[in-house]
Amino acid sequence: MRGQATVELALVLPIAVLLALAVAQVAVIAVDSVLVHHAAREGARAAAVEPTSAAATAAAHGAAGLDARRLDVSLSGGRSQGEHLTVTATYRSATTVPLVGRVLGDFDLGASVTIRVE
Repeated sequence: MRGQATVELALVLPIAVLLALAVAQVAVIAVDSVLVHHAAREGARAAAVEPTSAAATAAAHGAAGLDARRLDVSLSGGRSQGEHLTVTATYRSATTVPLVGRVLGDFDLGASVTIRVE
């Protein structure tokens, strides 16, 4: 049976490539998730000192390394000294890996951090 291994490889290779691309896309989304949590923490740290939406948004955008057009930062809770303030960062993670991205679509990622206003 000459060529049997070649035929088997030709049948299995596309599936193996798609599986590898799916794993790569999951890794990209995992990295984005970590960066969104980092953006929320940095936004909360800035909002603890200056509890304004502009300060939190600027800190989150500057720290995360994410696409600023896809990152939204919102504040809720008290703004006076001693009160708790929650910073929520949401990000629309683009699926950029070829073939797999079209199947999975974009993901919405989010993180919230509550901090006491100083």
